[in-house]
Amino acid sequence: MLYIVATPIGNLGDISLRALETLRSVDVVASEDTRKTGIMLKHFEISKPQVSFYEQNEKKHLPRLIGMLQAGQNVALVSNAGTPGVSDPGFTLVRAALEAGIEITAVPGPSALIMALVLSGLPVHSFTFRGFPPRKSSARCRFFAVDQDSPHTLIFYESPYRMAAFLEDALSVYGDRPAAVANDLTKKFEEVRRGSLSELAAHYASLEKVLGEYTVVIAGKEE
Repeated sequence: MLYIVATPIGNLGDISLRALETLRSVDVVASEDTRKTGIMLKHFEISKPQVSFYEQNEKKHLPRLIGMLQAGQNVALVSNAGTPGVSDPGFTLVRAALEAGIEITAVPGPSALIMALVLSGLPVHSFTFRGFPPRKSSARCRFFAVDQDSPHTLIFYESPYRMAAFLEDALSVYGDRPAAVANDLTKKFEEVRRGSLSELAAHYASLEKVLGEYTVVIAGKEE
């Protein structure tokens, strides 16, 4: 059995009882970052062998994990934080397992995009998650333009190093819409800053250094 296990996005207290039970019961844990997962496992006094499984080595380690599953071993897939497969490694393993006829289940839990959406104060009845945009401005603007006329709330992930540029490009493509920027969710310095895109762009452009992990929520086009 392959278990897709969601883990905390910051606060370890958010882990579910079922996630702990699953991690204790499996034969091996496939981890995006074995060091970070090791810290979490140690915190909960869980000792399990790990297999490194991240973007750069997915193709290399995929056959090994499928072999383990076909041999009857139980494997738990975890990412650095949140739900595996959502802008994190996991999709290729899930697809390969399904093609091999291996049973799969998921242990639900934290997801930064859902928490940011709920806290944003923007409409939650219909939304589009777009993940990480391209790094270069021209490509990023084209990426944004796909949803320029969408009425759905838009959700993005972004690096702290590109937050100012991200907001400037979003403003140029979408106009001055309501938006929210969430960072370090569930952690000590959790913050959700709400306002117009122009206000948020001005704020982050004024900062000497931007730190944290960011989720940006932008209102859809008004009908």
